[in-house]
Parts: sequence; structure tokens; C-alpha cells
Amino acid sequence: MTTLLIVLAAIALAYQLMAMAALLAFRLKRPGSSRYSPPISILKPVRGLDEDFDEAIRSHAAQDYPEYEILLGVASLDDPAVPAIRRLIAENPGRTIRLIHCPTPAPNGKVGVLIGLAREARHPILLVNDSDISVPPDYLRRVVVPLRRPDVGLVTCVYRAAASSLAGRWEAFGIAADFIPSTLVAPMVGVREFGLGSTLVFRRADLDAAGGFEAVAEYIADDYQLAKRLTQSGRKAHLSEVVVETHLSDPDWRAVWRHQVRWARTIRVSRGDGYAGLPVTHAGLWALLCLAAGLPAHALALLAARIAMAFLAGLALANPRSSALCFLAPLWDLWACAVWVAGWSGNKIEWRGGFSLLTSDGRLQPLAENVANPGQDVALP
Repeated sequence: MTTLLIVLAAIALAYQLMAMAALLAFRLKRPGSSRYSPPISILKPVRGLDEDFDEAIRSHAAQDYPEYEILLGVASLDDPAVPAIRRLIAENPGRTIRLIHCPTPAPNGKVGVLIGLAREARHPILLVNDSDISVPPDYLRRVVVPLRRPDVGLVTCVYRAAASSLAGRWEAFGIAADFIPSTLVAPMVGVREFGLGSTLVFRRADLDAAGGFEAVAEYIADDYQLAKRLTQSGRKAHLSEVVVETHLSDPDWRAVWRHQVRWARTIRVSRGDGYAGLPVTHAGLWALLCLAAGLPAHALALLAARIAMAFLAGLALANPRSSALCFLAPLWDLWACAVWVAGWSGNKIEWRGGFSLLTSDGRLQPLAENVANPGQDVALP
């Protein structure tokens, strides 16, 4: 057993070193210079009034880019975000910004809105990002450049997270110290179909060839499924050097836990092989086991590597708060391991106001009944 533990600890250490290399490479990335600036349609599905929503949508209206349009879609004109969208339109008369009513029904309500937005989009390049994403003024100029290459089918961006509550800040730290490093490592181990809801940029023609948004309307992980289809023809998913920002609105620890478990179950049904191997990235867990097994040197090496990796992650994302909290990374690993265990059980989730079942391939099957007592196998967003 000791030999097996040493082997697993060595794998965990190797992952930390690989993640550090990926973070350093990302930190050193420089934007490509190009005059490639095709017209872009920004598609933003909106549901509810997220914290910092006004700031997020205003950052899109302030882009230094020759020709683009912003289409903000809602499933209902009674959505609480509608007044903020109308203010944005009134404040920017020189911009092409439209509020689109998109009542298209779909198991994944966000994709139903995207289907409606795509019908209204006028330009050959489409950009999709979540409603709470804030972007820098040169965002469009930089994220579209890789599409000048015919071998690139998709551009995506990593993100840093901010939050107001203590629980939300804990989740934001985990995104920086755990999730984003794993995203940067993915291409190094041969994962091609990665794409994040923080930014997806692609050609309209490629979307149509992949079956449109309709092809992913039944799936919970629409960003992953879309990336998978856009790269199936042999084209690459390109990770931009741009870092965008999101604001987490989870108010308390229970909400954060449920959100994390729902996220874990989403990964499990989307990439089961990758999900099964996630514990090897939890160096804090292996350090604790090494300490319990009387291997203090191994535990110290794991802890040092884990903390260093978390520190680098904060630097790579220009997130000084995460770097300052890097010493908490081993504790995050214990939390993440508990989430991983919880993610294996149950396939019922609350998704955008209704309960659904997750199938083994990641599809959503809405439940007709209103579940009064969902129990422990429900992961709330």
C-alpha cells in the first residue's frame, strides 16, 4: 500500500509541475498582430439580473472594433434584466444593440435563446459568452485573430472570478487555483474539444455545418458540446491570451456546495474518463495521506508544489487575491475531493428553474412533476 501511495503521490506531483509549466506558458503568451477584423455578432443569452450585470454588458458596448452588433436575448420580456438592457440601448445610440425575445423551447433554456439569437445575427463571425462576463476594451480585436487561420475552428478564453460573499470568494479561489489550471493542462494531454462559456468565437458557416445550436439543445454542457462539434472536423480549439471576468452570486456555503456538485455531475456525464481521474490533481489529499502514512518528505513536496501552483495561477489570471490565498490550496483539494465523491451519486439536478434528469451522455430530460422534496441527489445551481 505504501508503494501504491508513493506512486499516486508522484502522479499528483507531476500534475502540479505540468500545471505550473502551463501557467507560465500562458502568462508569457503575447497577442498576435493582425488586421483581421471581420464583422462580429455578439450573442448574449440573458436570464435574471446578475450582480454587476450593468458593468458586464457596458464593457461589450465599449469595444474598440470597427463593426459588431450585440444581441441580448431573453426567453421572456418580463425578465428582470430587460430594463438594464433597454438602458444600455438608450445610452449607446451609435451602437447596434438589440433586445431579442427568444421564446424557443429547449431542454437547455440558454440554448433555446441562442437559437433565436442566431436567427437574428447578421455577421459571419459569432461570439457567445455568458451574461455576467466583463471584458477589456480590446477584447474583440484579440479574440478574433486566431480565426484568420483555417485550422482554427473555435477560440475560447479563461476567466477570473470575483464574489461578494465569503462562500463565493472561496469558490472564486477554487476556480483560479484548480479549474483554470486544469483547463490549461488539457491541451497538453491531447484534449481538443475544450470550450468555456466565458467566450466562444467561431464562424457562422462552421456552426451551420455542425448542426447549429439545435444540435446541443438537449445537453447541459452546451459550451463543451458545441466545442466538441466545432472541432470534430479536425480544426483546433484555440485558447486566447485574453482573460475575462465573471462575478459569482452564490450567497452562502450551501449554494456554493450545490453549484459545485452540479458542476461535478456535468463534467461526469460529459467526460467520464476525465472525471474519474480528477483526484490525481488533488495534491492536498495525497499530502494528507502521505503524512498519515509516515512519509513527511513526500507530503512536504506535495504541499510546496501545490501552493506554488496556486500562486502562479493567481499571477497568470492577474488575480492577486487568489495568489495571496495560495496557502489554502491544499484545503481546497480536500473540498474538491468531497465534491468529486458527491458528484458520482445521483443524476437529478435543478436547472434554470426546473428539475431535470441527466442522462449518461449529458442530455437533459425535464421532469414533468414538481419535486417537492428533492433530497440529497439534487444539485442546485
